[in-house]
Amino acid sequence: MVFVALLYPNVLRRLTLGNFARIPVEAAVGILLLIVLPRRPRIALAGVSGAILGWLIIQKSLDMGWFQILARPFDVVLDWELLDDTYGFIREAYGQAGAYAAAGGGLLLAVAVPALMIWAVLRVAAMLNRNRRASALAASGIAATWMLTFTLGVQLLPDIPVAARSSATYAWDRALQARTGIANEAAFAGEVTVDAFRDTPPDRLLTALKGKDVIFTFVESYGRNAVEDPSLAAGTAAVLSDGDAQLKAAGFAARSGWLTSPTFGGNSWLAHSTLLSGLWINNQSRYRNLTASDRLTLTSAFRKASWDTVSVMPGATRAWPEGDFYGYNRVWDSRNLDYQGPKFSWAPMPDQYTLKKFNDLEYAKPGRAPLMVEMPLVSSHTPWAPIPAFIDWDQVGDGSAYHTLPTDGGQKADIWTTPERVRREYGRSIRYTLTTLISWIEKYGDDNLVLVFLGDHQPSSVVTGDNASRDVPITIVAKDPAVLDRIADWQWTEGLKPATDAPVWPMNAFRDRFLTAYGPAGDTR
Repeated sequence: MVFVALLYPNVLRRLTLGNFARIPVEAAVGILLLIVLPRRPRIALAGVSGAILGWLIIQKSLDMGWFQILARPFDVVLDWELLDDTYGFIREAYGQAGAYAAAGGGLLLAVAVPALMIWAVLRVAAMLNRNRRASALAASGIAATWMLTFTLGVQLLPDIPVAARSSATYAWDRALQARTGIANEAAFAGEVTVDAFRDTPPDRLLTALKGKDVIFTFVESYGRNAVEDPSLAAGTAAVLSDGDAQLKAAGFAARSGWLTSPTFGGNSWLAHSTLLSGLWINNQSRYRNLTASDRLTLTSAFRKASWDTVSVMPGATRAWPEGDFYGYNRVWDSRNLDYQGPKFSWAPMPDQYTLKKFNDLEYAKPGRAPLMVEMPLVSSHTPWAPIPAFIDWDQVGDGSAYHTLPTDGGQKADIWTTPERVRREYGRSIRYTLTTLISWIEKYGDDNLVLVFLGDHQPSSVVTGDNASRDVPITIVAKDPAVLDRIADWQWTEGLKPATDAPVWPMNAFRDRFLTAYGPAGDTR
């Protein structure tokens, strides 16, 4: 048990027999310490060492999950509050019983693993004390062999050295990560106050969009892989190509580029806040500090310039106090959108229902003021099954029609058996949402519509594989040519699909570029 703990990896793909065909240098150091110390210090050291090894196993196991979904390790300082969201996601995606099982299993392991490791190290310490001479020779042999294989760079498997120092290095890295996280939190307090648009008068904000309805739509998990991965691109490209033709026939035009998201595989709200605030929000601490500030967001800039600001949040199932920070006059969510149909995958309602309900409640309302809307669409949220069917807009109603309609694709229990099936259903979900959004623009969009739609982040690595970028597509659609003329110098691709070599900006750069392009400084006439 101690040997396994010393070599236990923090990335799932390394959990192989080959990873344990290695020599942990910590074994030699531990043996020497445990045979030279008197009884009481030896027992104390064994107990502390066992607790540390148990904690490292838990931390590395959390890393495995975080790497699989978010493509980063678990942050020991900042990520604990995300466990609540993890529990909520499991409950929404797999039911209350699955959530209870996951929580119970997690708590059991959190207690059992450190306890077992303390017991194991104490057993080893007692054995070493009974055999001090043999143990000293063993420690010397381990140290010598480790040094030799380290010097020669011996590897039995590619990129896995026989001479391991993983536990000590890992513990040191986590300590540095914690210190860096605390320092970054302090630095962010200064960043949030630096804002070129903070004191801009209302009559100097967004002057080129006066009278327009501006909608920012995040398409859940719509990442670069959906557009360029060979197993996904053909289906997505077909939807975008057909959509270009549909929108062109309806009088619309589009320009597309790339943004680099601060998150990967999940934590969508970090991407939303990054785009809207113009700050790099890549962890929960930054998000919490941002929403406690008076930072000017795109939403509050529009409200300051006399737009009616609305949030449509179909995935929100409880109160969302951050709406006040962003500057929304109204928030529509799953509690007041009156959906009467079945649930699909994680999404409380299909995207087509969300768009139709928004149209009925806000967009088609006669005599209203110009709208600025933020609306995440969530039918493409993991676990990507089942997927609702796209239906005639007049059939949507209160959602009851979905009870009798067939779904597109399989069920969760079926598709999560192989990565190929997961990728297939992910692709279906993206095509559904894009088809729905394009159809809504074509059917309901008027001359004053300006719609910005983008991905919030790439899907998890089960879809993208390892080492995928964090890039997401972004598109601006408008009927008025003057709107797109304002961003001609952005060099974005014409149409709904960004070219591979289209500009790539960090997502936090968008706010200032947008406010500049559509303010007085962006007038190129």
